[in-house]
Amino acid sequence: MARSKATFCPWLRCLGLLGCFMLGFLAGWFTKPAEKSASSSDVYRNVRQKLVAEMKAENIKQFLRSFTKLPHLAGTEQNLLLAKQIQGQWKEFGLDSAELVHYDVLLSYPNEKQPNYISVIDDQGNEIFNTSLFEPPPPGYENVTDVLPPYNAFSAQGVPEAELVYVNYGRTEDFFKLEREMGINCTGKIVIARYGKIFRGNKVKNAILSGAQGIILYSDPADYCAPGVDAYPDGWNLPGGGAQRGNVLNLNGAGDPLTPGYPAKEYTFRYKVIEGVGIPKIPVHPIGYHDAEVLLRAMGGPAPPDSSWKGSLNVSYNIGPGFADNLSTRKVRMHVHTNNKITRIYNVIGILRGAVEPDRYIILGGHRDSWVFGGIDPTTGAAVLQEVVRSFGKMKMEGWRPKRTIIFASWDAEEFGLLGSTEWAEENARVLQERAVAYINTDSSIEGNYTLRVDCTPLLYKLVYNLTKEILSPDEGYENKSLYESWLEKDPATENNSYPRINKLGSGSDFEAYFQRLGIASGRVRYTKNRKADKFSNYPVYHTVYETFELVEKFYDPTFKKQLTIAQLRGKLVYELADSEVIPFDCRDYGEALKGYSNRIYKLAKKHEEQLKTYGVSFDPLFSAVVNFSKAAAEFHGRLEQVDKKDPVAVRIMNDQLMFMERAFIDPLGLPGRKFYR
Repeated sequence: MARSKATFCPWLRCLGLLGCFMLGFLAGWFTKPAEKSASSSDVYRNVRQKLVAEMKAENIKQFLRSFTKLPHLAGTEQNLLLAKQIQGQWKEFGLDSAELVHYDVLLSYPNEKQPNYISVIDDQGNEIFNTSLFEPPPPGYENVTDVLPPYNAFSAQGVPEAELVYVNYGRTEDFFKLEREMGINCTGKIVIARYGKIFRGNKVKNAILSGAQGIILYSDPADYCAPGVDAYPDGWNLPGGGAQRGNVLNLNGAGDPLTPGYPAKEYTFRYKVIEGVGIPKIPVHPIGYHDAEVLLRAMGGPAPPDSSWKGSLNVSYNIGPGFADNLSTRKVRMHVHTNNKITRIYNVIGILRGAVEPDRYIILGGHRDSWVFGGIDPTTGAAVLQEVVRSFGKMKMEGWRPKRTIIFASWDAEEFGLLGSTEWAEENARVLQERAVAYINTDSSIEGNYTLRVDCTPLLYKLVYNLTKEILSPDEGYENKSLYESWLEKDPATENNSYPRINKLGSGSDFEAYFQRLGIASGRVRYTKNRKADKFSNYPVYHTVYETFELVEKFYDPTFKKQLTIAQLRGKLVYELADSEVIPFDCRDYGEALKGYSNRIYKLAKKHEEQLKTYGVSFDPLFSAVVNFSKAAAEFHGRLEQVDKKDPVAVRIMNDQLMFMERAFIDPLGLPGRKFYR
């Protein structure tokens, strides 16, 4: 009996301890979920606000100052050093990885021993006038080395001599006007065109088609100077000695001219340089408007056909060919010795791995390379990207991860034809087509300081409108109002002025391969000029040595609040796309956009009634397809509202349908003659 009692007591103590444990366990079981749920709910609600609050205008300012101290042209040592700097900072910010990815692409540089310039020669061949070899440096940059003189990348080499013909903007209609209405033949001539209206590469293409031996490009004050504004450094207008750099390829989305369709790696087959895609066959050279004035003042021939052919220089804008009166024996000689060579470029690719769907990607990418200092293009975008990465890294270091993977990209060689971004897209095309949800571009964050500009797929319309309602406007006179309100008031849509205007995505920046070739939903946002009042093209000092940090700090965004606003909007777009349970696309807006596009095409076509009847053209199939699409989109969103959000497989199925929506418009054969635009 004593033994039984002794045995019973330890069991009793054990049962007591077990009971206490179970009581504590049950108490913890029922209290912990409530605490966890509240905590994770708070995190989900607040992380976007924390992300935005983490972004600071002062940080963007310091990144811009750091990145623009020295020239960083693609393929140069300084641009590689900048890539390594960005890579190192991304690692410090907390990204899971940050790697340099290289490609060997065709780039183009001036010949250091034989400068490019334009001369006027007399009948003996003596050069009696030469254009400037360099731009006068801006204050504070006189001792900076490695500033390449103005040139047009990928120009053919040559020293042609010929009479000069003024061709306005060098558009197709300008050449038609000359040849068909004025009887002026450009064959064998050198033509001079002003920048603006169309891509410079298309001006060169048109000059080649007209039979010209060479083409000179210049920035007319009518297109690159705002009225009443001083030239830099006293104002933000283009000085007379400034000349716009830029490539003159006609790539049509091909990427590296020697490896179209394939990544330019060591193992890739390459065309010979003379076989390269879109490389012009005639010399091209840019000059400032002071030098252009000397050439245009001497022009003979007929007067310009109408006022649209006149710029703002104090000249008659006579067409030519050749110079007037006693100068008629003089000609123009071009000296262009630009070299093309295969050069290694480097993208920086950073990864923030998704916690739930790591195989679904949101890409935030923009280029790093610039023609000189890149004060606006691209570094206002690169500085914003850096601050967005820093903010996302801070959230990750505090324990948060997005549902989907975010890929951050600092592209190289954008200025040479979107090369870095296109080569990476080509190398990863299969994976990206299967997994990429969206691409958000982060090129220049400002090209003006008047209002917001958005270009995007219709899938993003509602998301953009909703997010801009949450962000305060940085515009003067709109204190305590939303970005949406200032945007709507300053730039309402033409078709429906109850919404702000959103532009269609074209090309010309690094989203091109992702949107036009791979069919990935894409968008870009930045601050811009007043499109109704400001008639100058782009911003005046575009692609010149005068794009400096001081230009931005003094004239465009002294408080850096506009760049901060763009950082907030780009960051919120990426956050919503990466962390929303259901991808925030709306297919119904695509239906409305298609309806608008088809109606506009129909109105244009109705101006040619005879041709429509002759060829039996009917728009009924197009209108029917748009109606069917809109109906299907409405039905899809009806099903989407009913989906069980607690069923991850059901949500995944619907999200994949949303992700592949943009791909549905891709034709694998591409457009006729432009196979990479699909």
